[in-house]
Amino acid sequence: MTHSLKLAPSLLSADFANLERDVRLCESAGADVLHVDVMDGHFVPNITIGPLVVQALRPKTSMIIDCHLMIENPDAYIPAFAEAGADWISVHVETCRHLHRTLGLIRSLGKRAGIVLNPATPLEFAYSAAEHCDFILLMSVNPGFGGQSFIPSFISRCRSLRQYLDSHGLAHVEIEVDGGVKIDNAAEIYQAGASILVSGSGLFAGDLTENMRLMRAQVNS
Repeated sequence: MTHSLKLAPSLLSADFANLERDVRLCESAGADVLHVDVMDGHFVPNITIGPLVVQALRPKTSMIIDCHLMIENPDAYIPAFAEAGADWISVHVETCRHLHRTLGLIRSLGKRAGIVLNPATPLEFAYSAAEHCDFILLMSVNPGFGGQSFIPSFISRCRSLRQYLDSHGLAHVEIEVDGGVKIDNAAEIYQAGASILVSGSGLFAGDLTENMRLMRAQVNS
């Protein structure tokens, strides 16, 4: 099943002193999703933003807010992000002891639930939980910092996951990609089966509106 392309600028590459301005710019440029990288300094070696920032941004945009929780013990924070206004919440399989229960918690709060796999995490983790997901995020870099280079093995992993989902009655489950997504590799990534493309420096470096137009054009061509 081919899902329509969704471009998701990552706020990790935005100007933190002017977040409202950059969020409005994303919206006017035609972004589909606003990607929020939440890091706790434990699961990944960086600290970013928490529910209070999501709560502050929620009244400023009608875009989908996609909170990617790169944190330990996500169950303790999922309700706060849901209350703050997140629409999608994803958790790393590497941090969840009871993954089905965690996904059930997200859905019970009326949010779309996703799982995230690091580049070296076997796809079998996704197969086992896919029926409880609305989307699956495959990392194409090791999480923690923006501006990293795309890991080429993502392409074969993405194809394998898309094939599994389509052949097991799970064609509705979308694949998201995060890390090293640029204008010049967007088409290959989409053709491999990922429909939600997260891009930070690939969109924010230079003219965001023009970069989004070029990325869409590459995929559509």
